[in-house]
Amino acid sequence: MTGHGEAQRQQVGVAIAIEVRTVNNRYLKVTFRTSEGYGSLESNIESVVRRHVRRGSVQVNVRIDREPTPDDFKLNEVVLAGYQQQLEALRKKSGVAEPIRPESLLMLPGVVNEAARHNVSAEADWPLVEQTLTEALENLSHMRAKEGAAMAADLHANCEVIATELDKIEERAPLVVDAYRKRLTERLNKLLEEYEISIQASDVVREVGIFADRGDISEETVRLRSHLNQFDTVAAAKESNGRKLEFLIQEILRETNTIGSKANDAEIARFVVEIKTAIERMREMIQNVE
Repeated sequence: MTGHGEAQRQQVGVAIAIEVRTVNNRYLKVTFRTSEGYGSLESNIESVVRRHVRRGSVQVNVRIDREPTPDDFKLNEVVLAGYQQQLEALRKKSGVAEPIRPESLLMLPGVVNEAARHNVSAEADWPLVEQTLTEALENLSHMRAKEGAAMAADLHANCEVIATELDKIEERAPLVVDAYRKRLTERLNKLLEEYEISIQASDVVREVGIFADRGDISEETVRLRSHLNQFDTVAAAKESNGRKLEFLIQEILRETNTIGSKANDAEIARFVVEIKTAIERMREMIQNVE
């Protein structure tokens, strides 16, 4: 499920900004982008993320800005001395009376270097990072909750579509056997007239009975409606039920396919197509439900 959450916190000497983004994925995948020197916190960050998010691709961006201290910079005395020597020689050669100001040399390349941040105390900053991350994840959850409510409404609408088509199937099913009996009787009467043969009425009854037994979909429609009601109930619940919804949609599709293969009727086949279209929409949505 897509979403976005961010948070900022600061204390003396350090400011932290965290952004969390999620996109749809059947599984949970967490990736990071952290400030230099804070890579050691990634396992801690992932643990916190997994407590709040169960599915989706999660991108966590952590920016940590520390106020500079004297230890963050190093003066390269060798390079500075080289600049001084060359500039002093140039000053004397040019007859310039004004002495060289040391502060003007500090801006020259290589004189002052920023120290590597391997001395950054990432663990010391972790409590503040964790607080900021938790707040960002809570903001993410609020946004995802809104999307989840909209998705639940869409799922319910598709459940109603399936229920309506199922009503049509149950209404049509008893007529299929009667229509088959009429077609069979018409064909037999034509054959009787053409070839002057006799057929027992019991043979017709038996043939119609076999057709009715093979095409009986009453059990499938009962199970389909039961699965559909369960799905609608689970989708409306507040708990994380993505896996259960996946199981139920598979069962709904299974019963629908069986109805389509057993019914042997063009009208019912059309209703089945409408149901399967709704099922496909639902399957795409629930892949992103936690």
